Amino acid sequence: MKNYTKIFNAQIITPFGLLKEGTLIIADGKIAEISAHNIAVEGALEINANGNYVSPGFIDMHVHGGGGHDFMDNTLDAFLAIANTHAKYGTTALMPTTLSCEKEDLLATLDIYEQALAVSHLGADFVGIHIEGPYFAMSQKGAQDPRYIRNPDPAEYQEVLAASKHIKRWSAAPELPGTIAFGKFLQQHHVLAAIAHTDAIYEEVVEAYKVGFTHATHFYSCMSGVSRRNAFRYAGAIESAYLLDGMTVEIIVDGVHLPAPLLKLIYKIKGAENTALITDAMRGAGMPEGKSILGSLKDGLAVIIEDGVAKLPDRTAFAGSVATTDRLVRNMIKLAEVPLLDAVKMASATPAKILNIQETKGELVKDKDADIVIFDDDINIKTTIVKGNVVYTKDEIKI
Repeated sequence: MKNYTKIFNAQIITPFGLLKEGTLIIADGKIAEISAHNIAVEGALEINANGNYVSPGFIDMHVHGGGGHDFMDNTLDAFLAIANTHAKYGTTALMPTTLSCEKEDLLATLDIYEQALAVSHLGADFVGIHIEGPYFAMSQKGAQDPRYIRNPDPAEYQEVLAASKHIKRWSAAPELPGTIAFGKFLQQHHVLAAIAHTDAIYEEVVEAYKVGFTHATHFYSCMSGVSRRNAFRYAGAIESAYLLDGMTVEIIVDGVHLPAPLLKLIYKIKGAENTALITDAMRGAGMPEGKSILGSLKDGLAVIIEDGVAKLPDRTAFAGSVATTDRLVRNMIKLAEVPLLDAVKMASATPAKILNIQETKGELVKDKDADIVIFDDDINIKTTIVKGNVVYTKDEIKI
């Protein structure tokens, strides 16, 4: 016998537009029906949305931590706590992200990920590992620990990829010696390659794009723009991402990393279909301001959380954000003046497409996973549902 959940009195955000006063039916973790009418379903758990929006759940394809934990703490408790923390803010699926580190620490993170997949938890779904680093340009290291930054090492990355089938994305600087061969290897293993922490010029990005580097990690952050070499000007990685129509980008819309004019420019040129919203959140997400640590508790970098962002102690650079996905959507609407449906798309359907999980996630469509968020006009999260299970709800939503 199927388990049914009925969400009614809702403004449902569908790929085809907004369905007012709609009803959505969930059966055994999947979306069974969406209707403009209030359908009677015998024995269903009923959720009155009270006229709020019912949206596809938000997918965070670049997140390091939250709730006082980091994925590189390499504990099962950390993984589950992070998933639980971000679910409270509308994230229904996330991609645990590493930092530049020793190979042994990275292998340990991959092992804990396997354990986390096997444990039932009240939080966001895990959709693969994102390895960020260590193959970066030292000049664009940002808050990455310089002790671990190095050029691509075939023996190393082959061993890492052999260790886990759950690595779905790897970010690297395309101009480094060996990166083209690295990109070809990632492409052969169906891993999304992304440009990041790079001083590359246009010609170098184009060569990398040809071997699978089709995505730009935290666009604008730690990324080259127009530069001058021997009196000649060269387009950088930023201009390359704009010029390559097939290149997708992700942006940290915490209201700090990128100002409103740049958010508007990205939306105008790349569009909602090629731009994903990410938190890039470290352990300080969902926590009060003050001292914190970027990376693992064992040997991470000391940072300060203030002004809604994590900073290096000398305040020379940002050290990851403390954003949550509700804040991303809210800022795209308020700062970039993007329509609600496009802002939601950038947090759901677009990341699903980039990660190639669009067959099961990213839209409220029949037979897809029932990953659902209910929020009000100001994107305050009322209820979060992951694969049909209510993992978070506010008191005013009646269940």
